[in-house]
Order: sequence, then structure tokens, then C-alpha cells
Amino acid sequence: MKHAFTMIELIFVIVIVGIISAMIAPSFQGNNLRQAADQLVSHIRYTQHLAMMDNKFDVNDAHWFIERWTIRIKKDLVYTGASLPNGTFSDVWSYSIYNDKSHDGNPNLSEMAINPLNGSQYLSGGYNNTLHMNDESSMRKMRLGEEYGIDMVTFTGGCRNDTKFIHFDYIGRPFNSFPNNNLPYQIGVSGWHRLLTSPCDIILSSGIVSETIRIEPETGYTHIL
Repeated sequence: MKHAFTMIELIFVIVIVGIISAMIAPSFQGNNLRQAADQLVSHIRYTQHLAMMDNKFDVNDAHWFIERWTIRIKKDLVYTGASLPNGTFSDVWSYSIYNDKSHDGNPNLSEMAINPLNGSQYLSGGYNNTLHMNDESSMRKMRLGEEYGIDMVTFTGGCRNDTKFIHFDYIGRPFNSFPNNNLPYQIGVSGWHRLLTSPCDIILSSGIVSETIRIEPETGYTHIL
């Protein structure tokens, strides 16, 4: 004689499946976060390498330090006149590696680093009206929001949260900016381009889970906490 499931049994099974799914989902989120953090650490270290191999000092340029190799994380990307899926990428976190030779604060194609594993790609997930996020020349993996589900990036500690970038000098020391005139080793425009004097923490978040990357002052040693 065949035995049919009762409504109570079906509800019980649905509840159990829901509990298991809830337990597995954070694990998937955590794995994505760790992959994103590992990748970002690797690219921060590569930015430091580029800076150490390419000293930008120029005695004839008072703002030569602006041209140091930089890694910058940005949200709210905009592409004027571009036809984009879903209408916009305004909520996507992305980052780029570049040296600001034009001194305008933003990367253009001639300033972006090239992917050492693919000479036809830039080390960028896309940038406002510079490198389209759908362009094959950009790197999907550097679009943290799209590839890894990152919904928030926060800078804390020795670096500013309103300007999410880190750049390095020719001996690998990390710089950011901080609005405090009492900090040592200020050069250039007031409040900008300061040597890190305390650890900079970069927090990648996806929902309720997060990973923290720390950049140590002076050495620029970058690691996951």
C-alpha cells in the first residue's frame, strides 16, 4: 500500500531544506569574500611592485608624487551615452591600477596598468567614461560587486574612507590622505598624499559577512586579518 506524504511532513521537509540552505548560503558568501580579498591583496602588492620599479620623482615637477602607481576602489560608475544591461552599473564596486600622469585624479587608458597575463587587458574593472565595464579590455574579476557580490567597501584606520585609494613610493611605502595637519611627512597639497603612520584596514562586505585586509605602515605589507 502506497503511503502519501501528509501536509505536516511536507512542511517539515520544507523547513529542514530552508535551514540547510540558510546554513550553506553564508558559506558561499564567505568563500566569495575570501576570493575577493585574496585577489585584492595580490593586486595591492602588484601596485607596490610597480611603484618600486618605476620611481616617479621629477625635480622639475612640484607635484610629481601624484603620478605614483595607485590602486583605487570606486563605486557609482557612470558611462555617458552607453547602452548598459539593466540600465546602469551605478551600484557596482570596481577598482583600477594606474599612475595619474595627467594629474586629474582619474585614470585614462594611457595611465592604466596592463594585465601581465593578457596584454590586451587593462588592470581595471572599468572606469567612468574611460573603460567600459562590458569592454573585453576590462577585467570582470576586478568588478568586486559583479563578480563577488561585494556591496560595501570601507577604509578605516590610517586611511581616509572618502578617497579609497592607496599609492606607493619607490621604496614601497604606502600613502593615502588624511585630514590632519599634525601627521608627519606631508608633501604637496594640504591634507593629501600622506605617508601611512598607522595600519589601513580595507573591509569588504557582502550582506552580514566581511573580510578585512590590512596594509601596514612603512613596509606596505598587505595581509588578511
